[in-house]
Amino acid sequence: MQPEETWGADTARNYDTPGSGMFAPEVLEPTVDRLARLAGQGAALEFAVGTGRVAVPLAGRGIPVTGIELSPAMVEQLRTKADEATIPVVMGDMATTVAPGKYSLVYLVYNTISNLLTQAEQVDCFRNAARHLTPGGRFVVELWVPELRTLPPGRTATVWRSDPGYIGLDTYDVLRQHVVSHHFHFDGTGQARLFRSPHRYIWPAELDLMARLAGFERESRHADWAGAPFTAESRSHVSVYRLPPAR
Repeated sequence: MQPEETWGADTARNYDTPGSGMFAPEVLEPTVDRLARLAGQGAALEFAVGTGRVAVPLAGRGIPVTGIELSPAMVEQLRTKADEATIPVVMGDMATTVAPGKYSLVYLVYNTISNLLTQAEQVDCFRNAARHLTPGGRFVVELWVPELRTLPPGRTATVWRSDPGYIGLDTYDVLRQHVVSHHFHFDGTGQARLFRSPHRYIWPAELDLMARLAGFERESRHADWAGAPFTAESRSHVSVYRLPPAR
């Protein structure tokens, strides 16, 4: 499963769900609030900007936002909301692509770092974030916690969400730390639409080590964008890493 297959035209057309899911106000507004505070008076760079779910409202707060994105189809959808002058986008992958300028904030939302399928690429992503930041700048990562405790012995799959009209199923390859997320959407005809995305899952402690290799120190970790405490039962986290300030 190649990136162009995962994030192609079909995905871009169906990605936005205004007012619901990850576009729901109770999900999106705390995200934008926190990122705006962390950016302060500086500019922000979003790795894998996609269709602009976060970048567009963040730019609407007066924060200059630039994006890096691998998928032309996702950027085409973004362009229906914001032009190049409002949100410039550099095409390429988030592990190696360089955007012009320096930023006070680089961020990755909604598990995007796990789309890089090797540990080496994920480490390079941290180094790329550091390359773009001013001294004292922050790198923010939103990421889910692998749900391996829900896997009985001998099983490789877990249902992580089941709603009317939707089932989310993950299949794990624990040897390679890979997981494929299967999203089944059902309509009134009895037919199902399937979207699949491959990931390399990362434990929080491994993420912290990647940060240290790139010169960051962890500043905070919470269970959500609103600042809830991160515990052993948390299903995801928002981790903020910071470069040393200038001396």
